[in-house]
Amino acid sequence: MTPPPTRMDDPEMALEYFDPLLRTNDLVQDLKWDRELRARFESSEKQVLDAYPLTAEERTAILDRDFRKLFELGLHPYLLSQLARLIYGTGETAGTSGAATALLKSLLGDRYDSYMAERGE
Repeated sequence: MTPPPTRMDDPEMALEYFDPLLRTNDLVQDLKWDRELRARFESSEKQVLDAYPLTAEERTAILDRDFRKLFELGLHPYLLSQLARLIYGTGETAGTSGAATALLKSLLGDRYDSYMAERGE
């Protein structure tokens, strides 16, 4: 597999790795729409993950909060942000939530600080 794109904000490149068959896509959709499942995920995440036919890589990436790995495995970019919100909650100001910060740090890795500096933040 080629390295992930360097520009995550390019819509065409953001979908380059999308794999509609990746089971994590189903998990995140279910979590979005099923309040009871979300509550179980919050209280016993590993048990919820056991109920899905996830690969070892998917499971580890979710448990490690490795959003970049999930992106590389094929999780839809929109669902990446949804998973981050489900795990970390949301902030009151756009772009300031723990979810947004965790997602950006995971996706950008060593480039996070320079990216934030470019944005003046």
